[in-house]
Amino acid sequence: MRKLKWILVVIGLVAVVVVLRATVFAPKIVEVRTVVVERGPVEETVTNTRAGTVKVRRRAELSPQIGGLVVSLPHRAGDHVEAGDLLVQLDSRAQNAELKSARATFEATEAQADEACLAADLAEKELTRSLALHAQGIASDQALDVLSSDRDRSRAGCAAALAAVGQAASRIGAAEVQLAFTELKAPFAGTVADVSTEVGEYITPSPPGLPIPPVIDLLDPDSMYISAPIDEVDSERVQVGQKVKVTVDSRPDESFPGSVSRVAPYVLDVLEQNRTVEVEVELENTEVGAGALPGTSADVEIILDRRDDVLRIPSSAVAEGGSVLVLKDGVLEERTIESGLRNWRYVEVRSGLQEGEIVVAARNLPEIKPGARAKEKGQ
Repeated sequence: MRKLKWILVVIGLVAVVVVLRATVFAPKIVEVRTVVVERGPVEETVTNTRAGTVKVRRRAELSPQIGGLVVSLPHRAGDHVEAGDLLVQLDSRAQNAELKSARATFEATEAQADEACLAADLAEKELTRSLALHAQGIASDQALDVLSSDRDRSRAGCAAALAAVGQAASRIGAAEVQLAFTELKAPFAGTVADVSTEVGEYITPSPPGLPIPPVIDLLDPDSMYISAPIDEVDSERVQVGQKVKVTVDSRPDESFPGSVSRVAPYVLDVLEQNRTVEVEVELENTEVGAGALPGTSADVEIILDRRDDVLRIPSSAVAEGGSVLVLKDGVLEERTIESGLRNWRYVEVRSGLQEGEIVVAARNLPEIKPGARAKEKGQ
């Protein structure tokens, strides 16, 4: 009877131990975020070290060549203009009056020239007739000398009058130029970015050698490009023509294809601890990036190489030394992979994993380690 009691006590203790190991002392199951080893493209890329900038190649800060009172502003900020469209009209009454006076002077000078040249023609004819009479012995040598001098003097008067006509025409040209200076026109088609004057304001002329402060900022959105710095160690790997993916802060969920159009031939050493080379990128279609205003921050991802249909996993899944954690039968198993191309998003897996295997996407907890019991989040 006593033996039976001891057997029952032992059985009870064993049951308690089993229950405790299955409940209180059971290993904790860690929830992990996982991804499946899959096939797809992997690109090797280079990205900018600091934020790039959206710029335009054609941008002009415009101002009239002379000062004056602003009487018309046909276009405002945001308006599209064509080449030659009027942007600013200054008061042109004085210039119009000068042009009118120059034209009147030209007409008077031209009439005087006609009179002088007619007199020269008459003197030539009189001299011709006198020469015929002189040959007959009728006209004297003295008369011929007088008529010849009159002819030469008339010719000189005609030439002087014609020169005066040329001067008067030049004054008309100068007056027309001064009148044209009262109009500021668009040198190219584009968008008015800013207008810094108003109708009724006076644009003050600047001293000789100094430009008048700009009153119109005009830019051409179709000439947009992105300028971005890359680390000097990557400069020799970047070449003109390489494909690029561009993202801008104002449209973070989109990327725009482009290509490298220029690699600066020198290194910027403004920051000695982070020397960079400036790279310029042209978008394949400027219309798709029309919403990106000049001055917007932008990032470029230059594609150095690309492989399609290869095994890949997220870059965050690979630890130092190429170590990854595989979830197999509820336990985390550590493996070392041989990697190929990689970027900030994906790593090419050359060996160490099979398609369809499940790996831990990120080791963000100390409990996520080899040998730990684990399950996928949400299961």
